[in-house]
Amino acid sequence: MRINVCGTRGSTPAPGREFVRYGGHTSCPAITPDAAAVPELLLDAGTRIREVTRLPAGAPFLGPIALTHLHWDHVPGLPFFAGGDKDGARVRLLMPAPDGGGTAEAALERGMSPPHLPITPRQLRGDWEFAGIEPGLDLAGPLTPLAREIPHKGGRTFGYRVSDGTHDIACPPDHCPTDLGAGPAGLGVYHDAALELAGADILMHDSFWYAEDFDPARTFGDSAAEYAIGPAAHAGARRVLLHHKPDRTDTELEKLAAGLQDSPGPVTLAADGEVIML
Repeated sequence: MRINVCGTRGSTPAPGREFVRYGGHTSCPAITPDAAAVPELLLDAGTRIREVTRLPAGAPFLGPIALTHLHWDHVPGLPFFAGGDKDGARVRLLMPAPDGGGTAEAALERGMSPPHLPITPRQLRGDWEFAGIEPGLDLAGPLTPLAREIPHKGGRTFGYRVSDGTHDIACPPDHCPTDLGAGPAGLGVYHDAALELAGADILMHDSFWYAEDFDPARTFGDSAAEYAIGPAAHAGARRVLLHHKPDRTDTELEKLAAGLQDSPGPVTLAADGEVIML
């Protein structure tokens, strides 16, 4: 399995010289089941989804995009994804089935249509399908994503674990485990979905907060880096890969990450443009 780390930030992009080493785009992991550079599955559609157009040398994108939820930082790249907005593209856009009924396309269109943007989802070129899904999920093909619902504020949210039959990566997005209680360290409950997703070769996890500045009363749904380490240790993840708060500079990230080196397993900082081979 090959993972192209396209984007490492949550909430907003972070441009500037202080964010060069770990990158400033919001995220869109691009996954292929072998060593080829052409991705077959995208998770979310952050601002770095533009990089995915380059990976197959500009060819149309063929495959699914699985959205975790519809907060702004997870979908802004869709209208600018040239690899999908192209004749010959075939894209199946998956997202949590909307609460209260309605279609996935209608839910997406509320934020992707005039006056916010000049086009609607249906006006993207190529062959696009918009599907609301429930927890579970099994796609035909060499990559099998497992979807589990996780607690978050402001809309239904899924985390995914993607397997090629030999290796897997877990990608729960920013979420709010304190909604279920304080948990063993005051950072949230190690809930069933977190534990099921975390049992992977790599757990790519939100680190908007660190324990030293975490306050459940101030969070709109983000979790702490130290929280990720708990489910990872319980579920047997081989590595935790942290993605970042937009205003944490490269220097600040490295300082904070140094304090996590006594964790039960390896904890590293996600870097934009990194390629991980499993």
